[in-house]
Amino acid sequence: MMAVRASVFRRVSEDISSTHYLTHRFTLQTQQRCGFRKVAKKVEPKKGVAEEAEQNEILHKKGVAPAPDPPAPHVPTRSFGRLVKPFVFTIGFTGCSFGGAAIWQYESLKSRVQGYFDDVKADWLEKIRPQKQGDLRKQVNQWWNTLSDGQKTVTGIIAANALVFCCWRVPSLQRSMLKYFTSNPSSKVLCWPMLLSTFSHYSLFHMAANMYVLWSFSSSIINMMGKEQFMALYLSAGVISTFVSYVSKTAMGRFGPSLGASGAIMAVLAAVCTKMPEAKLAIIFLPMYTFTAGNALKAMVALDTTGLILGWRFFDHAAHLGGALFGIWYISYGHELIWKNREPLVKMWHDFRTRGPGTGGNGSI
Repeated sequence: MMAVRASVFRRVSEDISSTHYLTHRFTLQTQQRCGFRKVAKKVEPKKGVAEEAEQNEILHKKGVAPAPDPPAPHVPTRSFGRLVKPFVFTIGFTGCSFGGAAIWQYESLKSRVQGYFDDVKADWLEKIRPQKQGDLRKQVNQWWNTLSDGQKTVTGIIAANALVFCCWRVPSLQRSMLKYFTSNPSSKVLCWPMLLSTFSHYSLFHMAANMYVLWSFSSSIINMMGKEQFMALYLSAGVISTFVSYVSKTAMGRFGPSLGASGAIMAVLAAVCTKMPEAKLAIIFLPMYTFTAGNALKAMVALDTTGLILGWRFFDHAAHLGGALFGIWYISYGHELIWKNREPLVKMWHDFRTRGPGTGGNGSI
């Protein structure tokens, strides 16, 4: 049996008050840079209806147009028509992800064949080439070589999440981060945040917990799928889980920004649990209690379903549920339907490469 230890993780769903806090914090930090204070405007008492009508009549006699009424605050509407564009983006991005993964795998196999001959040449050059200087670089290379293929792939994802986390700490980037790195169905920008919010964490604990779970399951999922198929699953799950969150928020009329990689990680977790339901899992803080992966998956799906029905708002349960269901579907049906039918696309790419410029129409790889 395989023992895998995971941590408790959840995709954080921020409500409207968190957006107000971030925007207010940005405003305060921006105003602190100015050495002068604006003079506070004197608040005038509101005029009655009769006084306002009398003033408008005087202005009309003088030929002056009365001042227009202030615009009403924007209130999000429950319009499912706004979700058409995100739906098309979800379908297109998922197809491009798996298509790109198939081409990536083709190029990887091609480079391995070429790498065999390069290794023979490298062994000969190593004898006459001067050795690299610097202990730090040598230690980094040794550490990198000790990692599995899954851990090497996940290292890039962790680095991207860490970079976005640092960007949240830059005051001048707060507005852009809120616009592009949080997903909200009432926002003006709907499509790209579906992907970018998957790499976005505002809390250090939130990011650390998600990345620890991803690191723990990286070797199992990539040994099962390969790094190319894994990346397609991970990115597609991030977009699909965000779209499910859009639908849920629009249906319930509860708009607010969400961010985090938990939707994509739930798909990875569900895929491993579906493929290996008898594997033993344990919570990091309670290693003495073990349970099967199948039971863990059932408990997580039940918890998120309950939270979605009861309207719990601390977590984005719709995104969790969407990611988990996509992971279960892909292992049960999607792998046969999508990945095993990639041969026509790979053959088309192969023909394009062999008939490309410089091959004379009869070249070979």
